[in-house]
Amino acid sequence: MKFQINELSVITDGNKEAKPILFIHGFPYDHTMWKKQINLFSSSHYCISYDVRGFGESINFDGQHTMELFVDDLEKIIEEMKLEKPVVCGLSMGGYITLRALERFQNKFSAAILCDTRSQADDNQGKLKRAAAIKRINSEGHKEFVKEFISNCFGDYFKQNFPDELNSIIEHSQNFESKGIKGGLLAMLSRTDTTSFLEKIEIPTLLVCGKNDTLTPPSVMKDMYHKIKNAEYVEIQNAGHMSPIENPDEVNSAITKFLKRIGY
Repeated sequence: MKFQINELSVITDGNKEAKPILFIHGFPYDHTMWKKQINLFSSSHYCISYDVRGFGESINFDGQHTMELFVDDLEKIIEEMKLEKPVVCGLSMGGYITLRALERFQNKFSAAILCDTRSQADDNQGKLKRAAAIKRINSEGHKEFVKEFISNCFGDYFKQNFPDELNSIIEHSQNFESKGIKGGLLAMLSRTDTTSFLEKIEIPTLLVCGKNDTLTPPSVMKDMYHKIKNAEYVEIQNAGHMSPIENPDEVNSAITKFLKRIGY
C-alpha cells in the first residue's frame, strides 16, 4: 500500500497487526533498496518504508534540507501511523537519521538496526567534499555525480557479477531531482555528531557492515559496536557499502537472528 504523510511517499507491506519494522534508505537511493528485506520480513512483520524528502517520489520540496528535518519527518510518520515501538532499520544516511532519532526519542523504538553507517559528523575535509559535490551538480547536473557515487558504494564482487543490476540502480537514482540530491548533501554536511550518545542507547542494537565497505569500513562500525551496551555486530561477506543489496541472504539472516533473540 502506498500513501502520503507530510508529502512523503510511504509504503507498507505485510499484516498491519504484526510487529512493525521501519526501513530508512541511504543516499542517493529510495525505499526500493530494501526490497529484498521487505520481500522476506513482510510475511512475518508489518514493514514500513518511505522515500526521504527529495528522493524517490518524495520530491515536492525546495532542497533546503537538514538532518533535523529528516528526523522530524520520521517522527511524523510514527505518530500519524500510530506505530507501536517499531524496530528502526537505517543504512548510511538512513543510519544518520536513525541515530539522531534515537538521541531525540529513543523511547519510541523497540530496537535499532544500523547498516553501513557512522556516528561521527563530517570533518572539515568531508564538509568540503560535499560542498564540492553541490558545486559540481550546480554546474553540470547530478547524473554523472550519482553514477560515480553509487559505483563507489558497491564492492568489486557485486560490480563484477551483477553489472546489469548496478546499472539499473544507477539509472533509477539518476531520475531523482537535482535539488533533492543537493538537499541530501546539505543535510549530511550539517548533521551533528552522535558519538557521545552511543553509550546512552538502551534498546537492543544490531550493527551490520559489509566486509569490503570503504565508505564506513568495519573498523568504524566495530568502534560504534563497542560503545553501545546491548549491541551485536555482524560483518557481511562479499559486500561493500550497500550490504542489503549486495548480499541480502546474509543481511536477512543477521536480522532474522537478531529479531528472534529480542523476541520481536
